[in-house]
Amino acid sequence: MPAPEAASPPAAAPAVEMVNVQIDGVWHRFPKGTRLIEACRQVAREVPHYCYHPKLTSPGNCRMCLVEMGMPARPAPGQQPVLDEHGMPQISWSPRPIIACANTVAEGMGVRTDSVLTQEVRRGVMEFLLINHPLDCPICDQAGECRLQEFSVEHGQGQSRFREEKVKKPKNVDIGPRVRLDDERCIMCSRCIRFTAEIADAPVLGFTERGSHTTLAVHPGKRLEHNYSLNTVDICPVGALTSTDFRFQQRVWFLSNTKSICTGCARGCNMEIGARGDRILRQTPRENNAVNSTWMCDEGRLDFHFVNSELRLTQPLGRRSSGSGHEPLRWEQALQRAAELIKSHRAEEIGIVASARMTNEELFAVKTLAAHLGVSQVAVVPRTGGGDDYLRADDLNPNSAGAREILGASCLTALPALVDSVKQGRVRLLLALGENLLKAGFSDADLGKTQLISLHVLANACAEFSEVVLAGSTYAEKNGSMINETGRLQRLNRAVRVPGSARDSWEILRDLLRACGGELAAGSVAQLFTQMASEIACLAGQSLEAIGEGGVQVLDTGVKVPLLEREAKRKAQGLIVG
Repeated sequence: MPAPEAASPPAAAPAVEMVNVQIDGVWHRFPKGTRLIEACRQVAREVPHYCYHPKLTSPGNCRMCLVEMGMPARPAPGQQPVLDEHGMPQISWSPRPIIACANTVAEGMGVRTDSVLTQEVRRGVMEFLLINHPLDCPICDQAGECRLQEFSVEHGQGQSRFREEKVKKPKNVDIGPRVRLDDERCIMCSRCIRFTAEIADAPVLGFTERGSHTTLAVHPGKRLEHNYSLNTVDICPVGALTSTDFRFQQRVWFLSNTKSICTGCARGCNMEIGARGDRILRQTPRENNAVNSTWMCDEGRLDFHFVNSELRLTQPLGRRSSGSGHEPLRWEQALQRAAELIKSHRAEEIGIVASARMTNEELFAVKTLAAHLGVSQVAVVPRTGGGDDYLRADDLNPNSAGAREILGASCLTALPALVDSVKQGRVRLLLALGENLLKAGFSDADLGKTQLISLHVLANACAEFSEVVLAGSTYAEKNGSMINETGRLQRLNRAVRVPGSARDSWEILRDLLRACGGELAAGSVAQLFTQMASEIACLAGQSLEAIGEGGVQVLDTGVKVPLLEREAKRKAQGLIVG
């Protein structure tokens, strides 16, 4: 047989053609096809804009991004081009400005972002935008993060020449279950219209009427109610679209914003937690093009109210000696009572139900505790349903990948066997760590056959069956890490403190292990991560500090993110910058 032909090497990517562009007197090189507004941004020259968004198409309708542009003068036949002091062809400037959002760079092009002409046209655009806009910034819910407010200070005039009656438009309009519309503040940038049509595939918004009477509205018989509707609030540059949940709840300059990740599903969307004091008031997406682009589902961003709930457990509890109800305990008492209960059972009589909502560090503490006790029946509760073709994953546990790597793949399928062991009376003590067992396949009768130690954040029926209840921390009250569905290691950061005398969950597990005679030599989450990384293969060489704000890819799961796939395709087609 003839020898097999050697596989031909993959074709090299075509070289990117670079062009020379002068921006505010300085020459730079950019890939051909770069939009002017992005070229200016790359060299730290701000071009104000409203309608432009890198993830959406560019309609060029606000005109705020007008810049002065010029091209090299075409020499007469037989003449050489006139060169400037840099040896480049001298630029002939056009008397008419162009929009920077929809035009691309070309060889020899010149751009002025702060010339007399650009300053004049920006003042003119701002004057038109403010003609019918209410001048009530102090009471507007967008105050403090309003681009119209910012640009009017930088590029507007100190007084208005408009003396006629302003056009009155609808106010506080209910256009969906989570979004309110103040049409009087709309500047017709069309960002929300393009988002619903291009990203969410639910084109329910549009403009009606003409001229000064143009109004944003939902299509007849429709509502803005898809699971990504609140993204329109994020991208609205003014106070036209506001979140019903956050509307007039807090001035944004009083919020402390913490970069973290959403734990609503296995996607792990990057987000900022906005809190004042120890109360969370909103969650908004932050950009990570490897995870969630700049978007986030409504369900995930509103999944924080339980952190502020009055049902939060604020101290450890123990069953009264009478057997009826629970009483508060000191932490030393609670951990000692839990340890004595554990020691009174053989290893084969103990089962552990951990949670794939736990951080990697907490799961590693569970692994260490189980190994010390000799417990082999360790399970996590699977949770699926609700996935879509955008960002939301079907796996509703944020750290299933971490549980698989740390506790072993069998933990993801071990729950039915553990339930059966309880029913048969083989398991007589359960440790419920972050899960309500009555929602995990166990019945009241099952829990009545066992003794139970639970670690929870909310008072629930499972806690009622417990001999000892340990008050733990939520995702917003802890530092740590998780691995999302695509295999990306990401960080959680503490945004608020735990209520009362509740404690960080990993510290509770560490101290419970010590009370049982074991040891987990870690004084901080970072130290615990280092110890974990020395034992878990996919985390080798990593540290909590090195993860960074964007995360690190540690596994190849083969899972793709539908929204990111479509975004990459639209970017390749030149429809968006991305």
